[in-house]
Amino acid sequence: MLAPVTPVPPRERLHFLDALRIAAFVLLVLYHVGMYYVSWPWHVKSPAAGSGLEPWLRLSSPWRLSLLFLLSGVATSYMLGRSGASIGWLRARVSRLGLPVLLGIALLVPPQAYFEVRQFHAYSGSYPEFLRLYFSGFEGFCAPSRGCLLLPTWNHLWFVVYLLVYTVLWWGFVRIWPTLPERTAAWLQRALAGARMWWLPVVLLAALRLALIDRFPPTHALVDDVYLHACYVAFFVAGAAMAQLATPWPRIDAARWISFALAFAGWLAMLIASPGSNLPDTLLTRGLARVGFATMQWCAVLAALGFAHRHWNRDFAWRARLTEAVFTVYLVHQTVLIALAVALAPLALSAPIEGVLLALGTFASSAGCHALVRRVPVLRPWFGLAPRRVVPPAPQAVVEGVR
Repeated sequence: MLAPVTPVPPRERLHFLDALRIAAFVLLVLYHVGMYYVSWPWHVKSPAAGSGLEPWLRLSSPWRLSLLFLLSGVATSYMLGRSGASIGWLRARVSRLGLPVLLGIALLVPPQAYFEVRQFHAYSGSYPEFLRLYFSGFEGFCAPSRGCLLLPTWNHLWFVVYLLVYTVLWWGFVRIWPTLPERTAAWLQRALAGARMWWLPVVLLAALRLALIDRFPPTHALVDDVYLHACYVAFFVAGAAMAQLATPWPRIDAARWISFALAFAGWLAMLIASPGSNLPDTLLTRGLARVGFATMQWCAVLAALGFAHRHWNRDFAWRARLTEAVFTVYLVHQTVLIALAVALAPLALSAPIEGVLLALGTFASSAGCHALVRRVPVLRPWFGLAPRRVVPPAPQAVVEGVR
């Protein structure tokens, strides 16, 4: 027998999930600003790049995208619940996610790749000359420490590509097996009963990381990203299952401090066993780092959901506008950020001042782009926005005796 599932009322909007999605994308932009200043590989690098910010970036790197995939699973399940697994829904969803990817590959990502090859591959040609190489699939941009740059590319838009693939697959399973969401929710409800809410997902995520991360390191190239698919599909399906339940959110809320403490312990374990620590690189330290990563990956998501449910579960001013804007901001922010970084580099500003200017400039320019795009009907679908609704004029009252 399946455990009873209490469905969420179909018209109930969980405002805290909107707020959490907005916050997650804000954190993503700030994380990418930080990537300009750390030693980890990225598209361009500051002359001041070093390891100082890396512990702080590790506060969000294990769980930030896992949270976004979980929230995407929730949203997808809600939409399917309202519309059903129809061909029309799938066509609309593929358009909503696919058109921005095409725009990104053709227009938004090439400047990122251009500045990358200028800094790391000593390219001195003009931008139009680079575009010819970009669209012809040139394979000559290779460096010993960075490998070869595959062109054309989708860079940060890999998230949208993966989400599109997961959405299509989930739609297909639900269309073939309409009771799948409810059955998955019932299974999740049983599997995560009691303390299993914490330790069972951590054990599974740690096992995946220990078994797969060395054989299948993250590539964001879709076809060979076995480890990331194993993680992100799990979070997407967990979100789709949670959307079928009314009870998980108060329970996650009540356990938010325990989840936070476990996530913090996972972060400390990662720092203790990181390559920059004084511990030797052994199987034990690598295992500790990976278990710490898995602990953060799940428990920080639970903590974020819990605190958001406690403090943000109400409507707020600008919610609808910000909810609409985050996808456009996500699409354009990295191109804006890299262009600003290149423009500010000759000024040789101190890293703190430059970093603040990069963050503010990226948010302001991306918001300005959204403000423009949302007013141009032909551009809206290419930036992930729904068609503008046309509200018919209210009928005028007829007043007796007035001609």
